[in-house]
Amino acid sequence: MTTRSCPCGLPAVYAECCGRYHAGAAAPSAESLMRSRYSAFVRLDAGYLLRTWHPRTRPGQLDLDPRMRWTGLEILDTSDGSAFHSTGTVTFRASYRGGSLHERSRFERVDGAWVYVDGEFLD
Repeated sequence: MTTRSCPCGLPAVYAECCGRYHAGAAAPSAESLMRSRYSAFVRLDAGYLLRTWHPRTRPGQLDLDPRMRWTGLEILDTSDGSAFHSTGTVTFRASYRGGSLHERSRFERVDGAWVYVDGEFLD
């Protein structure tokens, strides 16, 4: 990954990929939102993570560890989550220095925008 490439793993520069969602554009799918949220973790953007969390499950605050080094995202499966759905799931593995996180995340649309609801750890 170069300093300009997007942390989410897609072959685009950050500004044209997840950066546009961080700047206010709506993610068009649950997978796009998942990727942009991963990039927000990499970039320590707690504000974006909170804004894209379902109001029903969103924590009051989010303290990110600046020592955490995320090293890659692998999307393993998606179900629904397109422009034609109101819910969707994304199963992914997010790697970090020293391990990985394997999760199936649930997403819903709220006022037309995709938001993260919750996730189930798989390993």
